[in-house]
Amino acid sequence: MRYGAITLILRLVAGKKKIEENDRNGSFELFDCCDFDSDRVLDLTQKSIAARDLRLGNLQTIAKMGIKVGSFFTDADEVSIDAITLFVALLCACIVIGHLLEENRWFNESITSLFIGLGTGVVILLTSSGRKSHILEFDEQLFFIYLLPPIIFNAGFQVKKKQFFQNFMTIMSFGAAGTLISFAIVAFGASQLFKKLDIGFLEMGDYLAIGAILSATDSVCTLQVLNQDETPLLYSLVFGEGVVNDAMSVVLFNAIQKFDVSHVNSGIVWQFLGNFMTLFISSTSLGISIGLLSAFIIKKLYIGRHSTDREVALMALMAYLSYVMAELFNWSGILTVFFCGIVMSHYTWHSVDKSSRVTTKHGFATLSFIAEVFIFVYVGMDALDMEKWRFVSKSPAKSVGLSSVLLGLVLLGRAAFVFPLSFLINLTKRTDDKIGFKQQVTIWWAGLMRGAVSMALAYNKFAKSGHTQLPGNAIMITSTITVVLFSTLVFGMLTKPLVRWLLPLSGHSSGMVPSEPSSPKSLTIPLLGNVHDSEANIGGRNIPRPTSLRMLLSTPTHTVHLYWRKFDNAFMRPVFGGRGFVPDVPGSPTEMRAP
Repeated sequence: MRYGAITLILRLVAGKKKIEENDRNGSFELFDCCDFDSDRVLDLTQKSIAARDLRLGNLQTIAKMGIKVGSFFTDADEVSIDAITLFVALLCACIVIGHLLEENRWFNESITSLFIGLGTGVVILLTSSGRKSHILEFDEQLFFIYLLPPIIFNAGFQVKKKQFFQNFMTIMSFGAAGTLISFAIVAFGASQLFKKLDIGFLEMGDYLAIGAILSATDSVCTLQVLNQDETPLLYSLVFGEGVVNDAMSVVLFNAIQKFDVSHVNSGIVWQFLGNFMTLFISSTSLGISIGLLSAFIIKKLYIGRHSTDREVALMALMAYLSYVMAELFNWSGILTVFFCGIVMSHYTWHSVDKSSRVTTKHGFATLSFIAEVFIFVYVGMDALDMEKWRFVSKSPAKSVGLSSVLLGLVLLGRAAFVFPLSFLINLTKRTDDKIGFKQQVTIWWAGLMRGAVSMALAYNKFAKSGHTQLPGNAIMITSTITVVLFSTLVFGMLTKPLVRWLLPLSGHSSGMVPSEPSSPKSLTIPLLGNVHDSEANIGGRNIPRPTSLRMLLSTPTHTVHLYWRKFDNAFMRPVFGGRGFVPDVPGSPTEMRAP
């Protein structure tokens, strides 16, 4: 291979000399001197392009055709190296500064990263004489394909499953129904108020897209303040709603792009609802299936007997496989990888070696953390992109008015479903399980922040490869950036004081269901476990359990949990593994049977 590369370079050099001679004679016979078979090389048109580029010394085009000559570096290579170096340094700075500001009342990790991104953008803007504020173009595909999956998977992998599924209907009410309500209010309000601001370039599909874009919440700031051991119910609701909300917003946005929304009627509405239910079931089923497949493979093959690295690699790759397969089928990758993470934590995690358990727990959390910091840094840098703000500078009053309207609609849309749905949910709950008013305010506040999902959807709708030359589209992108920055910085900085005021330390756990132990012990608790035994013992007497129908009507959640646990213990865990169901085979991971 080495001599083949040298031969190729010598032939290209000889070809270059031949080009110069042919060029003086007015002809292009590049490969004659190299004895290249025309059936095995480029066609005549590509030969001409290659000859012209080689004569001009443009090696970049040839590299794109699969020919690498020597060790030359193009400008694009240098830009990529500069960008990677810069971002790695910024990530290190975010970690160090975030640690130093850990106890600060106003700052948290995400706000610190955003400020560092803004500061870096200002520096680049000044050094480039105002031409640009970043050296990487914002690519929504990069966000959805590479950065979002580790965040969502880790959320499912580390979630406290018992709390999540005990409050599943409440979470779905906030995440699905609430997002639809917020979407409708933002879209309708924008269609009515934008006309008064003389925004005449938008169509009905654009207004609906705006509703979907600004329905995507970012509750990272609030989750960084809440403690899931002190406020398990509240943390579970905010966390679960955030995941479902992201998936719902992306589904809404994609559906709007596919449907003809110029003539909305009842048929389109029902078709959309049917497609959403199909997508939800399909995405969830795919995530569960791949999670179970990974558990079965690792349990049966005992991969850890030979290499713990293979165990960890297989878990990571199969988790990512679930996401890309969902995207391949045009399903929701967010829902798929989230439920894949839940299944892997319940089954697969118990079948791997003990050292692999520690590695996966901290490895997945680290990848998620780096991805989150990277997103906030880049959002801060991209917010100062002069290409888009140049159009806004011609009509600053219109831009400020547009951003104010959108921010007001976000506040209204959030309140329009949190408080009414909480009232309805409380009607079905016991007194000690109801969502208090202060907790409702915290849930409302947690969903006011907008983040990278809104940015990515806005770029997808109103820009192409991060660029736009249309004034209207530029105004919409800058308005979205303004809402993201204002909500993250202002609302985010007020989150910690507000939560500490609403939920003081002494009252954090009042009215809450006790939380199970923190990770990794939380990963060993049976999925959907409950406190019911086969019989209740009161005063030394065995009281028979009520009938199944009576239990289902009186305590539906606990009843479902009870029968799921029986099914899980009898059929699922013996096949796919789990706590206490890993066979004691030499060389395989073992664990004491659960009491």
